[in-house]
Amino acid sequence: MDKLPKIALPAVFIIIVLVILISKSAITIGSGEAGVLYRTFGDGVVTDEPPLGEGFHLVAPWNKVFVYEVRQQEVFEKMQVLSSNGLEIKLDASAWFEPKYEALGKLHQEKGEAYVQRVLLPTIRSAARSVVGRYTPEQLYSSKRDAIQAEIYEETKKIVDGQYIQLNEVLVRDVTLPPTIKEAIERKLKQEQESLEYEFRLITADKEAQRQIIEAQGKADANRILSASLTDKILQDKGIEATLKLAESPNAKVIVVGSGESGLPIILGNN
Repeated sequence: MDKLPKIALPAVFIIIVLVILISKSAITIGSGEAGVLYRTFGDGVVTDEPPLGEGFHLVAPWNKVFVYEVRQQEVFEKMQVLSSNGLEIKLDASAWFEPKYEALGKLHQEKGEAYVQRVLLPTIRSAARSVVGRYTPEQLYSSKRDAIQAEIYEETKKIVDGQYIQLNEVLVRDVTLPPTIKEAIERKLKQEQESLEYEFRLITADKEAQRQIIEAQGKADANRILSASLTDKILQDKGIEATLKLAESPNAKVIVVGSGESGLPIILGNN
């Protein structure tokens, strides 16, 4: 009986040590995450193996695991940039991105966990300044926002692709001009719209005048052709046909044959 505590104490101690070791060694990677393994007594950050995927993992207690979110994320940025003529423009943009999964070890080793602040945001700012500097405030306000958005995306992607970051989209959410410039642009756009409306009315009126001229010309040509085709003989025949139809009418009338011009009958009636 005296020997039991001597055996039990080491066993309890071993169990406690094992529990501590297991708790230190157990790593759970959550949904949409991946882990970068750091070997303390090895070569440091593991870059030649895939990162640890979702789920439960056991690692040596003296090693470390750095967990990264690998699903698509969004970062917002408000910037002050200059247009081509030196006016200050406020730009509100966001970017959709995710770390490149297979290169997660390289990203951790070279850029660290703050890679968004160290790499992505400075690159977006630089690209935005470069792109916006090519356009006037009027272009930024009215017609070129989609082009600006596409150019910022292309310039940013060109850089961050080599920094182990996958850029999916850049969105220009708002462009704010100085109030006086905005009002001047709006007045100009309104005047241009009114000018376009006036030109449209002139074109419509001109087309209507052309239509009426063509219609009148057509009628004149038809009358000239008809007049040229009507001979005295045809007129006499038409007069006789009309006389015969009138003669058959029940209304009272007097027909004087051969007394009209060109020998056509004269019709006298009370109706």
